[in-house]
Amino acid sequence: MTSFSAQTGGVGLYEWTWDMRGVNARGLDVRPRVPDWINGLEQEVKAKTSSRFSRGSIQISLKLNRIASPSELTINQEVLERVILAVQAVEAVAAAQKLTLSGVSALDLLTQKGVQEVTKEADNPEELKAVILTDFDTVLESFAQMRAVEGEALLKVLSEQMDRIEALTIAAATEAEKRKDVVATTLTENLRHILNNVDGAEPDRVAQELAMLAVKADVTEEIDRLHAHVGAARDLLASDQPIGRKLDFLSQEFNREANTLCAKAQAVSLTRIGLDLKAVIDQMREQVQNVE
Repeated sequence: MTSFSAQTGGVGLYEWTWDMRGVNARGLDVRPRVPDWINGLEQEVKAKTSSRFSRGSIQISLKLNRIASPSELTINQEVLERVILAVQAVEAVAAAQKLTLSGVSALDLLTQKGVQEVTKEADNPEELKAVILTDFDTVLESFAQMRAVEGEALLKVLSEQMDRIEALTIAAATEAEKRKDVVATTLTENLRHILNNVDGAEPDRVAQELAMLAVKADVTEEIDRLHAHVGAARDLLASDQPIGRKLDFLSQEFNREANTLCAKAQAVSLTRIGLDLKAVIDQMREQVQNVE
């Protein structure tokens, strides 16, 4: 299930941006990209994500920047005094040569090399990590809410597909009932053909062949299992637990029964229903990949 969440934050001398993106996947694959100098941050981000989601390929990135503050800027008094003495010496020489120089401003003095110094405050990675992880909880919640919205839309689509599969299963049962006479006639003809060629055949072998013919013509079990799968799928869709893997397996069972129904149809009308079933089931299987 696709989803996205982004958020900016900051504390003290740091500012950051979270970016979290997810796409469909059979299992859960969490790939965080975070600064490696904050020990344990990557592991905790993965743990928090894994405890919240069970499917999807999720990429998480944290861009962390350290910003300077005015309190970090100091003046090197010794260097400043040497610069001022040098300026005065230059002005004295210029005056002796009767040269006029433009005035020197405070900004001119500050821009001289070594006058300004940046004194960085000591970092505390553990405190920073705690704040960052608290902010990540909000990112996770936003990501989960977006998935929930998509999930509501997906639930509607899958429910409609279940309705369609159930309707086609009922239609298949009706067609199977209609073709009973045709199947009985066909089976009788096959039986007559077998009996006309049983000279020397073993009775048990003849009985097995007759049983196989009867089984190949009967689609009752396939229709019953399709009805059962529809009920199981609806129970899963009503659950508030992760159901993606179970629904994925169930969709394979749907497909198996539809294939068998087509193989045993022995009637154009029933074959068409079986093909329609396969089409809807294929659509459902694609959507199931989005379910957590």
